Amino acid sequence: AVEPGEIVGFLGPNGAGKTTTLKMLAGLLHPTAGIGRVLDYEPWQRNRDFLKAITLVMGQRNQLNWDIPASDSFELNRVIYRVPLDDFRKTLAELTELLELGPLISKPVRNLSLGERMKCEIAAALLHRPRVLFLDEPTIGLDVTAQRRIREFIRAYNQRHGATILLTSHYMADVEALCPRVVVIHHGRILFDGPLGDL
Repeated sequence: AVEPGEIVGFLGPNGAGKTTTLKMLAGLLHPTAGIGRVLDYEPWQRNRDFLKAITLVMGQRNQLNWDIPASDSFELNRVIYRVPLDDFRKTLAELTELLELGPLISKPVRNLSLGERMKCEIAAALLHRPRVLFLDEPTIGLDVTAQRRIREFIRAYNQRHGATILLTSHYMADVEALCPRVVVIHHGRILFDGPLGDL
């Protein structure tokens, strides 16, 4: 169980089931057994209100169109999530400031560095102001400076909006900076659930 507003590190070796779990909690996979609930919804029912309240960011997957500016993909997400134009502009301005997007969003995505692209990916995933964030290796492959900026943004977003965050990462610096609590799994089973300091 994860409480509203908590940031929890979700750790384990490759193949432990971290990404599979996040995909189930986001409604992309149907479990073969067991029960999961997010915001009182069964994720795999893919209820429209549920989908508008969550987001899944995968560091190794692209949602932005490679050949057009990120701003065009942002507009597509606005339409998909039916975000009112005034809310969209306000949220985009906030994300642009927090993530230092500035001139990046007008460039074709293929012309962005990995770090710049990841910042735009995160912005695209948050334009509908989700209450629950599933972040699967959001800093993978980034340099130390970009990793730090992404961590600072995640912390600021959590503080501003009270978002609940489940974060997987192989970089312990991410976990140490963000997660007072960690859950460690192996072969799909919980080995540890408690304060980071106890781990």
